[in-house]
Amino acid sequence: MLIRSFAEGDAEPVVALWREAGLVVPWNDPYRDIRRKLDVQPDLFLVAVRPGEGAGEVVGTAMVGYDGHRGWVNYLAVSASLRGGGLGRRLMAEAERLLLERGCPKLNVQVRSTNAEVLEFYRRLGYAEDHAVGLGKRLIPDA
Repeated sequence: MLIRSFAEGDAEPVVALWREAGLVVPWNDPYRDIRRKLDVQPDLFLVAVRPGEGAGEVVGTAMVGYDGHRGWVNYLAVSASLRGGGLGRRLMAEAERLLLERGCPKLNVQVRSTNAEVLEFYRRLGYAEDHAVGLGKRLIPDA
């Protein structure tokens, strides 16, 4: 798979992948999330596409960010037909590489506590619980 930055024309297949992966929730408009990311570090919005036959098909994503203190990955998604084949690991390795290039000392991810499969995926990559409670406050409602 080719991993590259998000390009014009990727929005529809990216949102379809996010829906397939169960990442779209009613309180987040995925199209607004895409537009917001394209305003901030657009080069860190990673898309994996299939080469050869079916070329250009979006099969993975990772929305990466760095605020000068911590790195973050959101919307890590891999097409259901490719899960378990190493693409998620490759996307995370590319995210880590890009963050290290920027001097990022630590990468955080947030996973829903009920998503045991994804929690195990990150544990296998060396991630561990920080024993911190994630808090959030919606500043701009999407819904």
